[in-house]
Amino acid sequence: MNRRTILAAPFALYATRLPAQEVNPPNGSLAESLNGAERLRALKAVIVSRDGETLAERGYHGHSPAESTNIKSASKSIVSALVGIAISKGLLEGVGQPIAPILKADLPDSPDPRLLRVTVGNLLSMQTGMDPLSGPNYGRFVASRNWVRFALAQEFVEEPGGSMLYSTASTHLLSAILTRVGKKPTLALAQEWLEPLDGFRIGSWARDRQGIYLGGNQMAMTTRSLHTFGELYRRGGRTAEGVQLVPEAWVRASWEQRTNSRYSGDGYGYGWFLKRIGEADVRFAWGYGGQMLYIIPELQMTVTMTSEEGAPSAANGYRDRLHDLLAAIIQSQRSA
Repeated sequence: MNRRTILAAPFALYATRLPAQEVNPPNGSLAESLNGAERLRALKAVIVSRDGETLAERGYHGHSPAESTNIKSASKSIVSALVGIAISKGLLEGVGQPIAPILKADLPDSPDPRLLRVTVGNLLSMQTGMDPLSGPNYGRFVASRNWVRFALAQEFVEEPGGSMLYSTASTHLLSAILTRVGKKPTLALAQEWLEPLDGFRIGSWARDRQGIYLGGNQMAMTTRSLHTFGELYRRGGRTAEGVQLVPEAWVRASWEQRTNSRYSGDGYGYGWFLKRIGEADVRFAWGYGGQMLYIIPELQMTVTMTSEEGAPSAANGYRDRLHDLLAAIIQSQRSA
């Protein structure tokens, strides 16, 4: 295998550029839509539920919804939930709280005055104004000796509260903040606070050299577990038994558009993307490679899709094919 073939191989999994109707027949049944999804070679699993009832659970290409997968940046929505719980417990003052006093020990010696204006809410909505540490800059971030200090030392390219600058460093700072105020590692807080959520479990999760769990990436769980988290949000932060884990007001606040992506134009709240798909308002978590958690409130639906995580999903059109699959699933329920 030559070098060109090696470089192209990961992308071959995603290069399914079939027209949407070939993958998802218009006005087809749910089963027809899921059968058509076999053409998406990177797809690993899909779960569809409505009103809490599982309508379909499908594994693809030898995979199962019960196997662990790296949900990548879909974990940002979970970190957002933990922030909402921390606020409800009084560990954080609210989204307007400045982050500098909490992370004082890791601030640069002579910080940019704008850093003192960055709030918890700015981190959640990706509006810090700081040079983002995702995409081409992600490698420098994770190669640094101290991820928190490296993130706080980035130059400002905009004012805090400005346009969306998507950065995994922002959610990592949230993880550091949760660790400081909760006096426990972020994983321990998640296990404690979400323990009543039956069927939810975080598997492996990367940490930095200081032991801070990586907010917003490298989190493993099963497709079923991610779906369980989505169902929690569909129910307004309550478990199936009615236990309120995430404040309902926080769920609503997380789904309120604060900004929008400069790349896709999709809206963004607190760790959730917002978009109309299949003539419905959809809230979704999105992870590299095509790790998708969709909530469709008007239909009381949750749809979870996991994929091979070895290549990006936006530039090659794979994410759009997943959106098309969701649109077909939505249509199947409207016509059922």
